[in-house]
Amino acid sequence: MKKHHHFIIHKPWGMISQFVNPAKRKKKLLGDLYNFPAGTMAIGRLDVPSEGLLLLTTDGKVSAEIRSHKYEKEYYVQVDGIVTEKEIAQLKNGVEIGFNGKKYMTKPGKAFIIEDPKFPLRSMKIRDERHGPTSWISIIITEGKFRQVRKMTAAVGLPTLRLIRVRIGKIKLENLEVSGVKEVPILM
Repeated sequence: MKKHHHFIIHKPWGMISQFVNPAKRKKKLLGDLYNFPAGTMAIGRLDVPSEGLLLLTTDGKVSAEIRSHKYEKEYYVQVDGIVTEKEIAQLKNGVEIGFNGKKYMTKPGKAFIIEDPKFPLRSMKIRDERHGPTSWISIIITEGKFRQVRKMTAAVGLPTLRLIRVRIGKIKLENLEVSGVKEVPILM
């Protein structure tokens, strides 16, 4: 029986969540972080400007299980503007976003205002106070449509400035340094 490998990584800003770059652009790829075994695949993705927890495995069954709607995904999101309870209620109840050229209503989730989590500065500066106030939200969803969290915050008038996934199910990013890779015995 083949022994499978599972990894937790802290994807940095600006990296593509895959091993092959179809566009042949000069972007960092997952294989630049670590010498992963053959057959390693990312479980879901984070877009290039997103950061945080990404799970990798050599086991396709584990990948399919974690991508299902059974597991919560938690994101810390820095938004442009001051979030109020009105926007939090909208995010919790679901908002209308565009997906595949159609209108889509997101499933109800969890959202709340949080203090600045003090993540390390990223390589691309976000902006400074001169451009107005920002605030942080925790958004917890079970689905994962293309750029869903960014579209959700934009739908309530709070564009995303920084997005960091901090949890998938019971697995947390915790203190894993940016670009860090940790092999784990099992994912779920």
